[in-house]
Amino acid sequence: MNYKGLLAAAAVAASTLPVQGEELSLAYFMGPRHPMNAAVFTPFAERLAELSGGELTVEMFPGGALNSVPPQQYSILLDGVADIVFALPGYTGDVFPMTNVVTLPDVCDSALDCTEALLRARDLIEQEYQARVLAVWANSPPILITRDTPVRTMEDIEGLLVRVTAVQDAPFAEAVGASAVAQPVSVINQNLTNGVIDGISIGASAIGSFNLHEPGNYLTTYFPGSGSAFVLLMNQEVYDGLSDEERAWVDEAANDELSLSGGRAFDAAAARGIEIAREAGVEIIDLTDEERARWQDAYATALEEARAEVVGGTTVGAVMDRMMGQ
Repeated sequence: MNYKGLLAAAAVAASTLPVQGEELSLAYFMGPRHPMNAAVFTPFAERLAELSGGELTVEMFPGGALNSVPPQQYSILLDGVADIVFALPGYTGDVFPMTNVVTLPDVCDSALDCTEALLRARDLIEQEYQARVLAVWANSPPILITRDTPVRTMEDIEGLLVRVTAVQDAPFAEAVGASAVAQPVSVINQNLTNGVIDGISIGASAIGSFNLHEPGNYLTTYFPGSGSAFVLLMNQEVYDGLSDEERAWVDEAANDELSLSGGRAFDAAAARGIEIAREAGVEIIDLTDEERARWQDAYATALEEARAEVVGGTTVGAVMDRMMGQ
């Protein structure tokens, strides 16, 4: 067979080979048994594979396989280390001020309620990311876990060093008498165990995920704040490089139901977390209505100051009102 014949035969053979699907990498720093894998990551991957007939799939990289430092998740996405990442905007609150409005006190009172609040402001939130926002959801409002001091009143919390999720949470913790320090979730169990901090402010879902019932002896079911935000992001260049059909598959797999699934899962995980703590002998403390009103009065000025801040060409108060459906 001459040279042209060989080329023609090779072309025919190649055209009969099965089309190889594209595989997207998804990085998260928790273990594969974390509730968000079951509620968000795996459903997204399964739905995408279903819609695409296996042409577009997702490979998971859990447990920090591509990045073990949670605050750097957004950076590794921009750098192209992963195609999709799970990230906590609160770790870099100055970069995502509109997203983090959902953490302010009195915005919402459950993980699902906070997720719905984020979705009401989704068009504003998406402006903050140099990435495609696939899902945005929240956990439940924070509780307080302490090792040595039961907190029943503001007097009990006076001077305690309390871990908060992000720096924007600090003014409200300090308004009720605590000293606040922002720390990633990966270090808080050890820090409470060693007495580096006196307490942890966090959604109750973290109790089971990070064994916080082990160093904690007391759990106060209220602390100033609302839900912490979570996002599933896709590298914008990767998204733009897909065909129109492939982008449509991604968008359908990442519709609002994916976000709502995350919120519902966090509510369920929060209830489990409280029960895990109770069964472990952690004392569960509910503030009286009168005491809770004292805390709210104490942070009222800090909340008004926060509402007046300018973010993204608008104010925190305007974003907060949008989230609250006002």
